Amino acid sequence: MKIIELEHPLAKHYLTLLREKNTSFEIFRSAASKLSYLLIIEATKNLELDQEKIQTPLVETLGYKLSSNTVAVSVLRAGLGLIDGPKDLIPGMTFGYIGVQRNEETAKPENYYENLPEVKDKDVFILEPMLATGGSLSFAIDTVKKYNPNKIYALTVISSPEGIKFISEKHPDITLLTASIDEKLNENYYIVPGLGDMGDRLFGTI
Repeated sequence: MKIIELEHPLAKHYLTLLREKNTSFEIFRSAASKLSYLLIIEATKNLELDQEKIQTPLVETLGYKLSSNTVAVSVLRAGLGLIDGPKDLIPGMTFGYIGVQRNEETAKPENYYENLPEVKDKDVFILEPMLATGGSLSFAIDTVKKYNPNKIYALTVISSPEGIKFISEKHPDITLLTASIDEKLNENYYIVPGLGDMGDRLFGTI
């Protein structure tokens, strides 16, 4: 599995806003949105381009357009916080949603919703901000793989070493992008130092 940890100063800035417990949910939501732009820019560095001739006001020259068909799949509900970057930057991108909730006693994923566009032979970007145990992300990847995508990229805000190990064993063929690889999981399966519950903080339901 290819792992990319963002090193951009802006990523560190917005991640700090997300970590700070006194950040309001409006600022939290804005910081998550801005971080989504940095994640999707890094994730799409190797997308294929088609060349075409265009006419500038002065001369004819070569231009480029994305040739890859792309899909973003948000893992509900926290994944909604990372939609803005893919939505605003990638032309023609379609969107799907997978509802996965964690059983707080077993830490295993449970499915409650699935609505995907056509993903066959497309590059799929799975938006799952918190890679803790890896169960929810692995479940989402398994779901997408049933439909034969081209490549899968997982975009996370923070990741635990335990979650990375789990995903690398289950899905060595994907690319994982994260703003931070944190220290560990605690006894309640929360990432430390982490940022708390991302869904609650995004939507003010703490």
